Amino acid sequence: MTGENQGVDRREFLKAGGALLAAGSLTARSYARIVGANDRIRLGQLGCGDRSEGHVHMARLASRQTPVETVAVCDLWSLARERRAAQVKKMFGSDPQTYKYSEEMLARNDIDGVMIATGDFQHARLCAEVVRAGKDCYVEKPFANVLSEAKEARDAVKSSRQIVQVGTQHRSQPYPLAVRDIIRSGKIGDIVQIEQEWNVNEERWRFVGNDIGSINREMLQDENMEWKQWLYGRQSQLREEDTDWKRWLLGKPYRPFDPHVYLEFRLYKDFSSGIFDQWMSHGSDLVHLWSDESYPASVVANGGIFVWKDDRQNPDTCVAAVTYPKGFLYTYKTTFGNSYRSFSRIQGRLGTIENYGGEGASLFVTTKEGGRQEFDNWDSGPVFSKAPLTMGPENDEATTVEVAGVPHNSLGPSDDDVTHMMNWLQAMRDRTQPNATVDHGFSHAIVCIMAAQSYWSGKRLYWDQEREEIVDQPV
Repeated sequence: MTGENQGVDRREFLKAGGALLAAGSLTARSYARIVGANDRIRLGQLGCGDRSEGHVHMARLASRQTPVETVAVCDLWSLARERRAAQVKKMFGSDPQTYKYSEEMLARNDIDGVMIATGDFQHARLCAEVVRAGKDCYVEKPFANVLSEAKEARDAVKSSRQIVQVGTQHRSQPYPLAVRDIIRSGKIGDIVQIEQEWNVNEERWRFVGNDIGSINREMLQDENMEWKQWLYGRQSQLREEDTDWKRWLLGKPYRPFDPHVYLEFRLYKDFSSGIFDQWMSHGSDLVHLWSDESYPASVVANGGIFVWKDDRQNPDTCVAAVTYPKGFLYTYKTTFGNSYRSFSRIQGRLGTIENYGGEGASLFVTTKEGGRQEFDNWDSGPVFSKAPLTMGPENDEATTVEVAGVPHNSLGPSDDDVTHMMNWLQAMRDRTQPNATVDHGFSHAIVCIMAAQSYWSGKRLYWDQEREEIVDQPV
């Protein structure tokens, strides 16, 4: 921080800390920017697509609780950064500085933190760049989708003094944390299986992107598929001269400029694993939160393109089965062809925790159903003659998980819920670790990378924790 934002107390603190600086515990540059409780945190936005819109919105919500502002936006595409700059002006009342290249924005000494919302394949490398520039970082999930890049970024963070929050926001939300505490209490006994099925009946990624706009429900349900003609027949707003295609590839094998690949990178395996990167990153992170596990023992995945024949490479339907060292199975499943009752289920030896809804849903029920007193439905479990009641028989003592003062439903908080960001901002001030650390990001990245590699290879893969390598034989 510089100029009018630098308080007297901190100047005195810096003066008194000269000996510490001389000892080399922090660089002068990073030490000078340690923020105090009353200092305004200044943020830069790196990547100006749709998720960046949410980041700016969260920053605005956070500004009502703590001094914070967005002062810079950076994107290779001119139209994207212009749109984001306009949003910042509207929400914060001042024009941010705009940059095409990240190194230009990171050279500023008055930026405290950078929020990364770029393509999946760019997250890890840009996170490493940000922390090496002496900035704190909020990096979207997946943390990485290439193992070598996950290691490099993690090591860069851990060798720095920077505070990095991974965008797996459910680690800051009260209901997932309450479920973790219930499991730790022993109420449902040792976990034997965790199952997640998160479904939609739509071409999920077609609803996002600066270039696309929204497809309304009537267009989607049109049997003549006129919406597809509208979607594919339009001339893209993205022109090669308005961006830097080679820079965007960020080391990926060169291919001719293609605005569809640029904007719909989630469909293409060189840049994303699609469902695994986008949703299983959240799912596996919740599993790690609830089970206190950090890495898998093995992963096997399957699926295919069964519904949306739209030139995609990544599956529209997939399932992954993951085993963990503690001795339980985690299964993850998504289809884009049917949206029936998404859920998560945690099965323990003494009972079960059921979550109603998809990723982020906050409606949980604990029950004795499935526990040791019900060793076989034929003799002792619930028997239904009609559609089963949601809560089951009375003697299973099914109870909705309640957190005082926090409503719950099968949708859960918005993606722009400010809680996770506030945790990061407070961690920046206190110089403490946030709720979703780089280690947590590395852990979910391992699972997603292994699932994607298994899907494409058709092999069951194993994690060698000592060497931190993916292998094709049990360790």
